[in-house]
Amino acid sequence: MRFSVQVPMRWADMDAYQHINNVAFLGYFESARVALFFDQPTHDAETGMRRGLVVHSHQVQYKRPVVYDAEPLTVQIWVSTVRAAALTCHYELFDHGVLAVTGSTVLVPFDFALNRPRRITPDEKAWLQQWLDEPAAG
Repeated sequence: MRFSVQVPMRWADMDAYQHINNVAFLGYFESARVALFFDQPTHDAETGMRRGLVVHSHQVQYKRPVVYDAEPLTVQIWVSTVRAAALTCHYELFDHGVLAVTGSTVLVPFDFALNRPRRITPDEKAWLQQWLDEPAAG
């Protein structure tokens, strides 16, 4: 299942060509991750990802330019892989209903008290299962 969030564009996100700058899309993806992993009222703070996640890597594929508009973008996020100590999220970003950008992020649960990665708990894995879906098609 996918989680969907509306993400507003900022005027400052435009580049010299009056398109949204490529780097801004990582921020839009981050907004979707925060909404999914940290803002869910059903997500228990004790067993959830609120204890800490760090980004291991990103991949972004730009399908078409996005021009600034007051209408927010729609970002869908889901999980494709859950491993012992990492998970992969995928994104599809839609501009006025048209697919514009896809991407993925590998996330690692992190114990900030010990300053090291940690394993995903059984409760976290169970929670993540509801957001499992297939990776985006190229």
